[in-house]
Amino acid sequence: MSEDFPELAYATKAALGGLASEVEALRRDVEKLPKLARRIESVAGLAVKVSKQVAATQAADAEAGPVTWLALPADADADQAEELLAGLAGWMAVVYLRYADAARSLPDCWLWHPDVVEELLWLSQAWDAAYYGEDASIRAVGDWHDRQRPGIVARIKTAASACSIEAHQPDHQPRRAAVVPVADASPAIAAWWAQSRTGPPPAPTADQLAAATAPRTPRGRP
Repeated sequence: MSEDFPELAYATKAALGGLASEVEALRRDVEKLPKLARRIESVAGLAVKVSKQVAATQAADAEAGPVTWLALPADADADQAEELLAGLAGWMAVVYLRYADAARSLPDCWLWHPDVVEELLWLSQAWDAAYYGEDASIRAVGDWHDRQRPGIVARIKTAASACSIEAHQPDHQPRRAAVVPVADASPAIAAWWAQSRTGPPPAPTADQLAAATAPRTPRGRP
């Protein structure tokens, strides 16, 4: 029959040849499947590993929490403390002091005022969270501009804008930290609040009354 229809025979052979080529290509592709599966498994494992590392880093940052200057451990590494201040100063130059009211109210001796350092350190962290934190948003940025930054500027102006670096020379009296008034009443107040807060609070002792009514020097002055 093929002799009667040579064109049909040729076409059939060509089709079979093409089919054989496709089968061979499929065979080669099937042979690659185990390698591809192993590659996919390897990439998936790497993705899981990286995601765990990122999660661990974020958890560590969250656990560390905000950085504080006032509660910095007394035995903190001096290099780390210096690095913290250097980073704060860099942020102030780029962001904080770009605002005229902030530049006018910041005293030259700001580094000598731990409360001012604490305020600025908090504000810099709030700025970072508003712009780049996990919950960064235009609303957080607006809150930083409308409430947080002006609040810090006002408090620094009240606390230290009248001070000067000359006031921290050795011939001046050192700035003393404020004393918590009548702190020795804490045990009695704690017991009352924990056990019988519906009743009257404990009466202050004579010594506590005397300490509370004694003349006080202004905060930060001798």
